[in-house]
Amino acid sequence: MDDVDAVQAQIARNMLASGDYVTARLDGVPYLEKSPLVYWLMAGSFRIFGVHDWSARLPLALGVLLLCWTAYRFARWAFDEAAATYAGLALATCIGLFLFTRILIPDALLTLTITGAIWAGLRLLDPQEEPRRIDAVWLGICFGLGLLLKGLIAVVFPALAGLAYMACTRQLFSLTAWKRLHIFTAAAVALLIAAPWHVLATLRNPPYLAFSLHSGPGEYRGFFWFYFFNEHLLRFLNLRYPRDYNTVPRALFWLLNLIWLFPWSAFLPAAARLSYRPNTRAGRARLMALCWIGVVMVFFTFSTTQEYYSMPIYPALALLIGSALASENTRVRAGMRSLQIAFAALFVAVATLLLMVWRTPVAGDISQALVQHPELYTLSLGHFGDLTLTAFAYLKLPLALAALAFAVGCVGLMLTRRNIGKIASLAIAMIVFFQAARVALIRFDGYLGSYPLAQALEKSPPGQLIEADAYYAFSSVFFYTNRSALLLNGRRDNLEYGSCAPGSPNVFIDDQKFRSLWSQPARYYLLAYGSDVAHLKELVGDPSLHVVARNADNYLLTNSPLP
Repeated sequence: MDDVDAVQAQIARNMLASGDYVTARLDGVPYLEKSPLVYWLMAGSFRIFGVHDWSARLPLALGVLLLCWTAYRFARWAFDEAAATYAGLALATCIGLFLFTRILIPDALLTLTITGAIWAGLRLLDPQEEPRRIDAVWLGICFGLGLLLKGLIAVVFPALAGLAYMACTRQLFSLTAWKRLHIFTAAAVALLIAAPWHVLATLRNPPYLAFSLHSGPGEYRGFFWFYFFNEHLLRFLNLRYPRDYNTVPRALFWLLNLIWLFPWSAFLPAAARLSYRPNTRAGRARLMALCWIGVVMVFFTFSTTQEYYSMPIYPALALLIGSALASENTRVRAGMRSLQIAFAALFVAVATLLLMVWRTPVAGDISQALVQHPELYTLSLGHFGDLTLTAFAYLKLPLALAALAFAVGCVGLMLTRRNIGKIASLAIAMIVFFQAARVALIRFDGYLGSYPLAQALEKSPPGQLIEADAYYAFSSVFFYTNRSALLLNGRRDNLEYGSCAPGSPNVFIDDQKFRSLWSQPARYYLLAYGSDVAHLKELVGDPSLHVVARNADNYLLTNSPLP
């Protein structure tokens, strides 16, 4: 694991070691921008199973399984067993959920709490059921856990979707409807879960209350301002500092959902033919799904966006798709035909690419065949732009598996007559495709990760570690070695704000301090990108830079020869 994965895991390890579960820290520096529940879950996994990369990923993996099960149960309550099975299957085997859970981010868990909250709210409003206070308790639990996962949007999205639904069903000004929701019960449960951490984090990271709408370098206003104003309001307005993120163009953000839900997005036209009238439970559930999708997508249309920010709508789309597949209307058959053509075309494209690189010799690792585009790396899929035709020569096995997956999908759609057989063929094809993607990601480990450098450092004599960049650059080294480091010109991005906090350790050094340290007799190690080596030679001279290990274009250097 590297980048954000290792950062999240190291925060959890730091919490476990220090006993401080309120303030997240990296390299001793307060890291105030994220909610803590994902760290707590990983720390719990570490306590039970030990500190490993797989135990860091375990809570997220279990959360994804729970999300798919919740979508299944939601659809079973709203529609029937067939629609529920198809909805759960569509969510479990869509590209987006697979792709964006390769990263240790809390969005899948957030999606789980949003799904649970919307289902609980819909049950409370459903005229076919007596309103149960236990559903309000579940609503509050989902709100509270969501607040501890990713902040206010965990409440904003379900609340706005619910208000839109109540407006569409003419219940917005109905006192009876509001009484059915047991708002005060849900709010009390949510506050009981989420308020303690927010209060403690504010008290431990003063000043307590600041309300400025200006965000700039060198300004420290405590946890409350940074978390609620900088990370929520100013980020939404694209005024947050530091601006260590990028945004996807609005039209592309909408259209990409067709890919994230592939292949099941082919059945969205069939879902459009279903009834959304709120005179049946199925119609009300579909109407709520539309409100749910609309709120999330419109919200991010006016905010900064990453490719995975639309993940909270995946279960809503899965509910509509499952309902459509169970209806077996004419557009479902049209969707099957379009997918047969799409899978055939993808098979031809991948097979052609495989033939083009089949005889291309490869040496070393894939990094030699990639072209870096650092300006894209603030997007979660930015590294896809590094691929070249030659790079695919290193991916022959993944290409062969992908071709097999598309062949399975095409042939299965062609030979099976019943919808259930066609749907099973699509699911099997996606499972094979995910294996292809997994093998491809393994091929990229040497390029994207720094684990070999961590191994080399562990085998080397003791010495002080320095990193020639921001903390994220070589975060896997910190995780696998459990070491801290001095950060050379690294006072920026995620740690810049925390570095201004009172009592924050002085782990940031400039070129002058680095030159002084590197010339001392004590041993120092330096993690650096290949692009930084020329500047380092100017600072300390080529003879004093001794290579301990190299991984792709990443280096572990030391200031004196190893014995």
